[in-house]
Amino acid sequence: MTGAESTVAAPVPLLNAANVLTGARLVLVPVFAATVVASGMTHAGWRTVACLIFVVASATDLVDGWIARRFQLVTSLGKVADPIADKALTGAALVLLSWYDRLPWWVTVVILARELGITALRFWVIRHGVIAASRGGKIKTALQILAITWYLWPMPEALAPVGPWIMGAAVVVTVVTGFDYIAQALRLRRPTR
Repeated sequence: MTGAESTVAAPVPLLNAANVLTGARLVLVPVFAATVVASGMTHAGWRTVACLIFVVASATDLVDGWIARRFQLVTSLGKVADPIADKALTGAALVLLSWYDRLPWWVTVVILARELGITALRFWVIRHGVIAASRGGKIKTALQILAITWYLWPMPEALAPVGPWIMGAAVVVTVVTGFDYIAQALRLRRPTR
């Protein structure tokens, strides 16, 4: 065996731990939505269940990415399915919170427009390079998850007003990082001389 032959990496199987976790997150989206609907955002027990499902599903996003990078299990399927699962989970949560008048619709529209726009932008520049998640993007995700969790959990009345402040911070970071990603995309698309 030559040196060149020994460095050829084995293909990554599609059915691996990272992709299974991403698939589990996709499966949890309708389960999560059903528990929110069952709660009507008034039943504390169902709200608690919905919140726990949301937190578990959100945690799989951190774990599947770590597993994929740590064990070289990155696949084309994972690259496409992971952001779809993220947007489906967050999108379902935001739409349901707005539907039950817990969150203003404009917040949901701004966040979803940014998320879908940046996803489209990533596909637009994919031949020129990858727009990796920035530190700001990770902060944005953490703030969105925290804010949604705050709205879902049946908080005591004294703590409920904190939710809009967390969501306000999430919206600001969401918009600012959106402009940052647009700038990155334009730099990637700029023709080299």
